[in-house]
Amino acid sequence: MANAFHYSIGKKFIQAISGAFLVIFLLLHGTINFFSVIDSFTGNFGSSEGLFAKGCEFMSLPIVTIMVPVLALGFIVHIGYGIYLTWYNVKARGGYKRYEVASKAAADSWSAKNMFVLGMVILGILFFHMTHFWAHMQLQEFTGGFADDPYVLLTTTFGKWWVLLIYILWFVAVWFHLCHGFWSMLQTIGWNNQIWMKRLKVIGIIVATIIFCIFASVAVNAFLQANGIIG
Repeated sequence: MANAFHYSIGKKFIQAISGAFLVIFLLLHGTINFFSVIDSFTGNFGSSEGLFAKGCEFMSLPIVTIMVPVLALGFIVHIGYGIYLTWYNVKARGGYKRYEVASKAAADSWSAKNMFVLGMVILGILFFHMTHFWAHMQLQEFTGGFADDPYVLLTTTFGKWWVLLIYILWFVAVWFHLCHGFWSMLQTIGWNNQIWMKRLKVIGIIVATIIFCIFASVAVNAFLQANGIIG
């Protein structure tokens, strides 16, 4: 029984570490994208001198390009273990439940009960996202082609209201996923006393909200730019 318990904790630990890796990526990726919003206020949106253009140049450096497969591996591990942990608990408990959390209050949260569903929504729209940006930028660098203008990609993608709506729904799903996942991740590595648990939940909501606001503002700003509302 003890071995089974430690084995289960080990699986959750891998899920937590891969999740932490992805949170860091979202913050870095979001910050670079947010440069496009700053460029709108400085009059540099669409300019090669814009912060967003320079950020994209940084992302195309060889050392960063090499990190793309590492990121992909981290994401695959996180999704793979998420699917496996869900299947494991369904089999062990005879019904669909999220893997164990420390309290009934935590288990009763909507995010906790639907982490797998949220993960599948995020994964599905991620492929949609990759056809818009990754295929026209990072993939071109891997294959020796020329990456498209990042500003044009932004306005072309988010210029359609229905695409903007899909992305906003995606960001909402990420928000819910992070609200539970952030504190659950830290709980798994040992920060699970009652005092810190309350703080971690608040911090998780703050981090999730920051990430949501960054990406949502980028999408809305590009929509406004594409439709001549600002610019």
